[in-house]
Amino acid sequence: MNMKKKCNRNLIIYELRNINGNLMPHFFGIVFPNLMCLLISRVVGSQMPEGMYREAATSVMLTMALIMPMSTMLLGYGCLYSTEIEKGIPIRMRLFGFDPVCEIVAKTIAQLIFLTITFVIFGIFQVTVMDVLWPAFSSLLCLLVSLYLLGIIFLIISHSIATMCQKFSTTFGITMFLYFVFMILSGMMGIQTSQLPGPMQAAARTLPMSYISSDFITFWQGGSYNFMPFLQSFLFLGAVSGILFMVSLHVSRK
Repeated sequence: MNMKKKCNRNLIIYELRNINGNLMPHFFGIVFPNLMCLLISRVVGSQMPEGMYREAATSVMLTMALIMPMSTMLLGYGCLYSTEIEKGIPIRMRLFGFDPVCEIVAKTIAQLIFLTITFVIFGIFQVTVMDVLWPAFSSLLCLLVSLYLLGIIFLIISHSIATMCQKFSTTFGITMFLYFVFMILSGMMGIQTSQLPGPMQAAARTLPMSYISSDFITFWQGGSYNFMPFLQSFLFLGAVSGILFMVSLHVSRK
């Protein structure tokens, strides 16, 4: 009888090696946000008084930080897992006794480890290259927790899409479409959320990313903030990811 194998260090290392073999999260999760911070802050800084540069650079940093969980979990993981599905790797893992839950846990841990690496590199870049405002500890903690939660939600969404589509090309197309939609609604494409048309602003208010890019600068160095709309947007996006996951489970059973 084939015994079910549990999640262990070797399986997590295996998943980390898979991530390392995919160049997309490396570029879009590490190089791209740092490059965008450098370029946009220079352009924005040249158009405003010198005394406001640090606040503008900090606002850009907060916005570009959102790219890391989106690129790593939504794009990178979706492409990686859909490729594995096309090659029949999940089926082989079942034949070797790996439980699906164990496999998902190992993938999630590996993705969070890689996401942490991107955060560390991003933070070092901000401290050494960018002239940003130092945060209050509570504000920094709030940002990190939010980014990790977003990463987990994006992983569930991309996992569900890959499971339902069963193809790399379709999964890549859908996740890339969502990636750019989220960037537009969150103010990462040069247009602030407040400048979008009314219906798009309403859609943006359902996304936690729009609050991080526009509101977090107001309490970055301390102060009060009404977190209720922000938490409601998290609940909405989490509910959407949960529904997608349940649908993907139904599809996989069929």
